[in-house]
Order: sequence, then structure tokens, then C-alpha cells
Amino acid sequence: MGGFVLAIDQGTTSSRAIVFDGDMRIVGIGQKEFPQHFPKSGWVEHDPEDIWQSVVASIHDAFGRARVEPHQIAAIGITNQRETVVVWDRETGRPLQNAIVWQDRRTASYCEKLKRQDLEKLFVRKTGLLLDPYFSGTKLSWLLSNVKGARARAAKGELCFGTIDTYLIWRLTGGRAHVTDATNASRTLMFNIATNEWDSELLEILRIPAAMLPEVKDCAADFGTTDPAVFGAAVPILGVAGDQQAATIGQACFAPGMMKSTYGTGCFALLNTGSDMVRSKSRLLTTIAYRIDGKTTYALEGSIFIAGAAVQWLRDGLKVIGDARETGTLAELADPGQQVYLVPAFTGLGAPWWDPEARGAVFGMTRNTGPAEFARAALEAVCYQTRDLLDAMHKDWRNGGDETVLRVDGGMVASDWTMQRLADLLDSPVDRPAITETTALGAAFLAGSRAGVWPGMEEFSRAWARDRRFEPAMDEKTRATKLKGWRNAVRRTLSDF
Repeated sequence: MGGFVLAIDQGTTSSRAIVFDGDMRIVGIGQKEFPQHFPKSGWVEHDPEDIWQSVVASIHDAFGRARVEPHQIAAIGITNQRETVVVWDRETGRPLQNAIVWQDRRTASYCEKLKRQDLEKLFVRKTGLLLDPYFSGTKLSWLLSNVKGARARAAKGELCFGTIDTYLIWRLTGGRAHVTDATNASRTLMFNIATNEWDSELLEILRIPAAMLPEVKDCAADFGTTDPAVFGAAVPILGVAGDQQAATIGQACFAPGMMKSTYGTGCFALLNTGSDMVRSKSRLLTTIAYRIDGKTTYALEGSIFIAGAAVQWLRDGLKVIGDARETGTLAELADPGQQVYLVPAFTGLGAPWWDPEARGAVFGMTRNTGPAEFARAALEAVCYQTRDLLDAMHKDWRNGGDETVLRVDGGMVASDWTMQRLADLLDSPVDRPAITETTALGAAFLAGSRAGVWPGMEEFSRAWARDRRFEPAMDEKTRATKLKGWRNAVRRTLSDF
């Protein structure tokens, strides 16, 4: 074994594999996109085999670029798109159907039915989550109800359920390990985050057999060893965390009050609340940030469904830009006299509104509105939504104070314009890290520290480095005017307006 650590970062639109050396430096990256499937309006699916093949291809590519051999990898860490559901045959490993993706809204009516039965308070108390199609439990229940014979087979132990981490570990270990970690389990609507166990009462409500659920482990633990047939060596899998929790770890947000926000397809902000399992009054989520050495650290989370996807919409839907990187430059050219607001509720609105029936809208257009104003509105929408999350977090949890430095990561943070506008609208500093691959870094830290080739939390925190800090420069009057306009636009977009 060498001192290298492999991080598998399985995302919504692509899979990445990143090789880090013993000094926590990136030495090789592989990436492979895979197809998206939209069988009906509001439905989003992935072929699990496409995901698996993209992961294998990315690993081989990363090894080649890093010029390392499989036997030199000391440990593997896995991070993944959360809430996406896969069910497969325990004997053959064959998926029952396509994976149902976290963005999928097909269970909206089922969630409403459970709410009408006055069950949401029970789910919130036990899981920290709201009844929303976003989470895994209702997706799994739908699948068991709509695939002939599935629920009976699941009760007999013939079927396995997993989020993407569980499915990948199953494939990597040749079907020898059916496991997950506490962060992924905490996003299923089936896991009691106070007792750290699958909850029998919630399983009964959702009609999900316990026999199909994986074993839940700490984030840094022994998740099994890879089958040498996969990529040529038996390597221990020692770290697992859902993508947003992995980014929190990679940003070294280990102290209560520290906050990170990841800007990818969506935007996900987590505020570390330590041992406090904060019950949100602002419809934020209470979730597990990480569980290490049997100790659970909690977080408040705000989920924004559309962030970078709004830029993709400008490129692929409206075709007003040719490349996502154009948006920052275009936004600078926008007419300051036009206040154009894009509320990107393409798949509903997430926190703190949680309105699955809301749909996207644009406000404030004039005859002079063009690509520059659309670009600015798309980027500002991400900033406005982050401000809404920060305000809600401060309202829910005063222990962290009102002054928060936000650590950011994800593809959108490369835009200086966007990060400056984010600091301006938050009225708080924004720190961009030197290593922006923080999600993969978090997974690698869990595995590398467990393997003994990387340092522990304290030294890892000291090693975290900032690329640039963005300080707020917008005057209060301008900020207040823009925020008022945004909140009016959101109000008009909500389904009960």
C-alpha cells in the first residue's frame, strides 16, 4: 500500500475520481458524464449501470493521469448525490428499474397524503426532514408499490435498497457489503437521527420492509474491501459521506457556527450546530453533519434545488449564452437601472419555502431586457436564495451569533462576480478555498485519516487554505431595495399566491 487516497465523487450529472497524495494534493482526476432520463414531467431517473460504468471509467482515467497503480492506493473514500434511490436483486445485483433521482417529484401527492394524515410532525421529530418528494423514503415506497411483486420480494430479503453510496460499495466489493453511513441514512425519511437507527414506526407508515435496508456505519469506518476484479487490487473503503456533508468536512467546518455552501446543480448550505440537534422553526432541515468515533455532530441545512442549473437553462434552454463561463462577464454588462428577478422554481422551491408546486418565473422585464440582464438575474437568484437560508439559520440558532463567514465550493465559485455579489447580498464575508474540490477532499479525509496516511481533524483544519476572501461592498440602501424586490418576486411565485 502507498500513501495515495482515491476519492469517488458520484454526482447528479457526472462521476469523478480524484487521486490525492500523502500531502493531500490532487495528482490525478478522471470524470465521466452519464445520461439523464425524464420519462414524465417532473420525473428524473438514472440508469444504475450508467452510473457504475462512469465510476469505473473515471477511476481508470484518474489512475492514468496520476501515474499510480491500484496497489498504491491506501484507502477509498466515497461521496455521492444523496436521496437518489436504487433497488436491486440481492442475488444477481440487477437493478429492479432505473434509479429515482433526488430531483424527482413523482411522490408529491403521496407526501401531501401523509401531511393530511397529520404525520409530518412525527417525521420532522424523528428524522429532522420535512415530507417532501426530495427525500428517499417516499421514492422507495413508490417503487415498491409500482413494480409488480417488489414489496413481497423485499419482505423476503430478496431485494436491497441503497442510496448511491450503498450501490457503489455493493458493486465495488462484489456484493459482499450492503452498508451505508449515517449522513446518507439521515436523508431517507426512515432513519431516527436521535437514536441513530432505522425507525420501525416510520418504516411501517411507508410500508418498507426492514430486510432490504443496509447496515449504518460511522462516516469513517470499514465499509468493505474492493474485489480485485474491479480495478486490479483489494483496497479498503474507509470513508463515506453524502456530498453536502463531505463538502462540510472538506471545508474543515468542524466547529459549531461554521458554515459552508456548495454551488453545483443545486445549492446546499450547512451550518454546524455541534451536539445541538436544532429544531428549525423556519422549515430548515435538521441533519447529521457527520458521525465519527460514534459521536454525532448535527447541522442545519437549507436546500436550494436550482443554482448552476439556472445557468444551464440559459445555455441549453434559452440559448442566450454558449458557455456557462460567459455569465459573469455578461452580468457585469447588465443595465443597473433594470431590476430583473428570476425565481428558478423549475422543480419547486426548496428551503425555507418548501413549495413543490411552485414554478419558475421572471419579473421586471422591459423591452430592453436581454442576455446580460438574464445572466445577472440567474446569478443573483443563487445569492438571494443563500441570503434567505442564512437569515433562517440565524433565526433558528442564536448560539452561532449573527456574524457568519461563509466557506463556498462548487463550480459556480470560480466566478469572481458571483462571489462578490454573494458577499454583497449576504452582508457577510465569503471565503473561497485554495482547493475547490472540497466534496472529494472530505471523502478522502475520512478514508485517509482512518487509514493513518492523513492527519486527524485538528491538523486537517490548520491545513485548510483560503484562495480569496470577498468582503461586502454594496451600500445598505441598495441591498435593502434588491432584497425587497426579490422577496416580492418569490411571494408572487408561490403556488398559493
